[in-house]
Amino acid sequence: MTIQLGQTAPDFEQDSSRGRIRFHDYLGSSWGVLFSHPKDFTPVCTTELAAVARLELEWKKRDVKVIGLSVDSTENHASWAEDIRETQGQSLNFPVLADKDRTVSSLYGMVHPEADPSVTVRSVFVIDPNKKVRLTLTYPPSAGRNFAEILRVIDSLQLTDKNKVSTPSDWQPGQPVIISPALSNEDAKVRFPQGWKELRPYLRVVELRDETAQAAE
Repeated sequence: MTIQLGQTAPDFEQDSSRGRIRFHDYLGSSWGVLFSHPKDFTPVCTTELAAVARLELEWKKRDVKVIGLSVDSTENHASWAEDIRETQGQSLNFPVLADKDRTVSSLYGMVHPEADPSVTVRSVFVIDPNKKVRLTLTYPPSAGRNFAEILRVIDSLQLTDKNKVSTPSDWQPGQPVIISPALSNEDAKVRFPQGWKELRPYLRVVELRDETAQAAE
């Protein structure tokens, strides 16, 4: 199955390192990040799980719930979690699905037979409070994921959901954004009274004020 942007994230029920989880209930009204690992006791993923755990306050700040996945058992997850604590100096603070029967892996298209039919690829899904898939990423086994980039994209999604704007290449929070081409200049004057810089009629750059973002909420 191919998961596409805008699609409702498939619901599921699966065992995890923190007990049985029904995915949509787990997310509630929060944003979600579901990310998979080929299997337990893999070196790159050991560093990744620790990196996600270290970002606990950043996830909470954005009202994001994270959940990992591996095709191993809960028993293996417990042993792996201890390895992560000992080698990375960080305990896990989020659930890791024990997808031994590949229910979730199959549902989300995480097994790529041409890569390796026996394990999941390293996927990332960002899901909004309406349970819609907003971002999908698939990484090769050798390259560790950049979770700062995933946070950046969530910042962009949350900002652009509240304002008629898009974020340019390499955007960081607080930097100028692009006014949506669908917004006329007349409407833009109401929404952005601070004015903007028009590079082209379709490329209008604006610095958001705090009150502008608040008024759009």
